Amino acid sequence: MKARELAELTTAEIQQKLSQYKEELFNLRFQSATGQLESPARLRQVRKAIARCKTILRERELGIERRKQG
Repeated sequence: MKARELAELTTAEIQQKLSQYKEELFNLRFQSATGQLESPARLRQVRKAIARCKTILRERELGIERRKQG
């Protein structure tokens, strides 16, 4: 999910997405440790999605508004 799409969600929805991503990351790490991971690139995608969620939540906490591009 892109940052622009995340920014359109409510804070509660972003927090829900964040918990889903964290759970998925846990499962991916477990699969990696047991040698069952099919797509190593997914680890990076999920980590970046978690960072996007946290960034948007922090921006809202600080009252920073995102600029609209395009």
